[in-house]
Amino acid sequence: MSEYKLKIGITQGDTNGIGWEVILKTFADSRMVELCTPIIYGSEAAANFYHKSIAEIEPVQFNHCGSAREAKRGRVNLVKCGEGNLAIEPGKATAEAGKAAVAALKAAVADLKSGALDAVVTAPINKESVQGEGWNFTGHTEFFAAESEGEPMMIMCSDRLRVGLVTIHIPVSEVSASITKEKIVASLTTLRHTLKQDFGVVEPRIAVLALNPHAGDGGLLGKEEQEIIKPAIVEAFESGVLAFGPFPADGLFANGGYAKYDAVLAMYHDQGLTPFKTISPDGVNFTAGLSVVRTSPDHGVAYDIAGADKADAQSMRNAIYEAIDIVGRRRAWQQWSANPLQHFEREKGRDVSVKDLKLPESEE
Repeated sequence: MSEYKLKIGITQGDTNGIGWEVILKTFADSRMVELCTPIIYGSEAAANFYHKSIAEIEPVQFNHCGSAREAKRGRVNLVKCGEGNLAIEPGKATAEAGKAAVAALKAAVADLKSGALDAVVTAPINKESVQGEGWNFTGHTEFFAAESEGEPMMIMCSDRLRVGLVTIHIPVSEVSASITKEKIVASLTTLRHTLKQDFGVVEPRIAVLALNPHAGDGGLLGKEEQEIIKPAIVEAFESGVLAFGPFPADGLFANGGYAKYDAVLAMYHDQGLTPFKTISPDGVNFTAGLSVVRTSPDHGVAYDIAGADKADAQSMRNAIYEAIDIVGRRRAWQQWSANPLQHFEREKGRDVSVKDLKLPESEE
């Protein structure tokens, strides 16, 4: 029997942004279907429109299917959705484009929840355009959290840096009030687990950023470091998380100190994403902590270059690579950690199951 290829769903995103351009540029390379079975969810009309605007690539030939279960290996599959009276207007935020993006997301998530997909990669949406009947989420992260089990954590990842966030899509004015010791401890616990399960780090070292300039300067510039962040680091460390800090954000990134750690925990969105995108412009957004795997490019809809054949597809390719790798590592971790005693005994030359173990009567 031939080797199973992971089925990776790719949603079209905003049809007036660069989503279709980076998707088509990615799958113009026929080697991509050797890595996985891709199923794109979106408008064929939008795909045809952007095909005409991209120079010097081989046209992507789609295999049309009704769902991921009908997808063919070795082909780029298309599940048509979000068509309607869709007008393609590159660079414009429209309600129609938002509805088309939501339709693609819902179709992909339905297949993901049914087990027909192994992971989903999402092209960028306009958070304002998608608002309406059937959608009241502030972003992909919150949508996937509502559709699956677990508590989500946004992690930006590349081969140089990983950044997790304590708070995500909230106004800066609300950040301080949203940060609690319990939330930071929970974030560190989730980050440690995903680094082990999804990234294969044996025992992660995590740097924790301060909230205030100069880590509060002993309370002169704020007391969150002394009253919330440091106690959270101590509590997490005592529970087995190798967490260190809090470090001033500017210093940790400016002097390259982040490279000594397996990940950095930032207090809010721009504190983590600004240095990440500077250091890793082709990075990946991964929604950790959930029962499903979802990644995306680390850029937005880029209306300013939509339809101009200027978009770089490397972040989309990396998001697909990362999704494939995370699914593989997660499955290996689940198998390995299902019964550690069994693996230990196998290494000693004797296979054993839990039922073979004699426990004290009080524990049986």
